[in-house]
Amino acid sequence: MGDLKPGWLRVEVTPHAPERVREMEDILRGQRLHTVCQSARCPNLPTCWGAGTATFLLLGEVCTRACRFCSVATGWPGGKVDPEEPARVVKAAKTLGLSYIVLTSVDRDDLPDGGAGQFAAAIHALRRELPEAAVEALIPDFSGSRAALSRVVEAGPQVVGHNLETVRRLTPRVRDPRAGYDLSLSVLRTLKELAPGLVTKSSLLLGLGEAEEEIEEALLDLRTAGVDIVVLGQYLRPTPAQHPVSRYVPPEEFRHWEARARELGFRGVVAAPLARTSFRAAQVFSSLR
Repeated sequence: MGDLKPGWLRVEVTPHAPERVREMEDILRGQRLHTVCQSARCPNLPTCWGAGTATFLLLGEVCTRACRFCSVATGWPGGKVDPEEPARVVKAAKTLGLSYIVLTSVDRDDLPDGGAGQFAAAIHALRRELPEAAVEALIPDFSGSRAALSRVVEAGPQVVGHNLETVRRLTPRVRDPRAGYDLSLSVLRTLKELAPGLVTKSSLLLGLGEAEEEIEEALLDLRTAGVDIVVLGQYLRPTPAQHPVSRYVPPEEFRHWEARARELGFRGVVAAPLARTSFRAAQVFSSLR
């Protein structure tokens, strides 16, 4: 498919967004922090940063995995972890006046716990310094380690997300071999086992070549795993090096899947061409209360 995108894939930017984006850049640069907004080339960066929200990317910008839909740099960080990073996340969150904070990370297979300790440290710091704020942790699979998942859950986030990303058939084609459809589902099930009251979340990218019945299967599998919030968005090829877009899914199909997901019992649903896992995260979480 060519690079010509349909008209509905248009990012809405408020008049003050450029000024706010520059302010956000200065704050994040000053605290030496990364965001998934930048590293993954998220199309919603002007919208989210214009509103003063961002998803903090822990543990650096180098991922040990190489999923074919993602533009984050791949490499082997060699076990390096910045112990001061959680404190800097707190400072940035305070400066930005955030009441809902999303943390995510690259995959860190070079670490014994996959990076779970850094998530826990950041969550503990945020809960201590910003007790009124809600914290969402969008985690990697930690190779399925129950101990690592437990460490994150015990830190006390209000929401923990882990992305299924795509349907079963396409998983080997677009995700790193160390990831897996069943592995991701087991992570989501384990989170609920560890903390039945925890809000869990996952997302699917559409337009990678999936069929309708495969989307249905994935939604059913997520619901069976106890997932509370599901996000469906259009896959956009970050650079020519990534997996090509199979099709651009029109807004009416996203509305169909939103209605279907609600029928299946998901408590929160975001389904739109430009939706991503942390898009409108605070609003969706508030709607569950």
